[in-house]
Amino acid sequence: MKHTYSVSGMTCNGCKNSVEKALLALSDINTAEVNLEENEVEINFANKVSLPKLQAALPEKFTLTKQKEIPDVAFSEDGKSEIQQLYPLFLIFAFITTASILINRNPWQTSEFMFTFMGLFYVVFSFFKFLDVKGFSTSFAMYDPIAKRIPNYGLIYPFIELLLGFFFLMRFQIVPALIITIIILGITTIGVTKSLLSKQSIKCACLGSVLNLPMTKATFIENSIMICMAVYMLIVMI
Repeated sequence: MKHTYSVSGMTCNGCKNSVEKALLALSDINTAEVNLEENEVEINFANKVSLPKLQAALPEKFTLTKQKEIPDVAFSEDGKSEIQQLYPLFLIFAFITTASILINRNPWQTSEFMFTFMGLFYVVFSFFKFLDVKGFSTSFAMYDPIAKRIPNYGLIYPFIELLLGFFFLMRFQIVPALIITIIILGITTIGVTKSLLSKQSIKCACLGSVLNLPMTKATFIENSIMICMAVYMLIVMI
């Protein structure tokens, strides 16, 4: 657990070093980083240390005041951790992967597995978007570069996914389907990356608006897997 404290009495880098050194001398503190400009110190605890004990470890000229608490794991408003929130997404991936393996287990062909996986991925994910197309479009426009500029793009996107799913499952027009996959998911991934880097709290629209999923690294990984599969198969086929 990380805690941030206000520190009064610091005036220079020497004070900064004194505070950090004094706090790090306590065995239950992993790191202590002072922000001299903000008069703050962020402490990462191995085991929680009380404020009086922290204060006693410092020279008398410095005074600590508890400011805020930063958990190591992000929690939603209902108390669920990020992993718990993403459980539906992981479960869907597990089912799609298992179904793709069973369908192509005998005889095993990696390319056939990938086509089946991509087809099922698109069909399943488009299904959730069709449950509330308008809600999906609104959420999608918050991070997808094309949807931001062309509002109706979010309304037709589920149809594009469903069509691509049929193409992969029927092994029809595979090369164009791979190219379109790389383009549309590549553009979406750019938007996802920007949202993650800016640390915006945005709802992921990958499963439409039915399931409340946070925009996380898992969303980036999900798109990256599909893009990598598409690039690999395009290279093999060409």
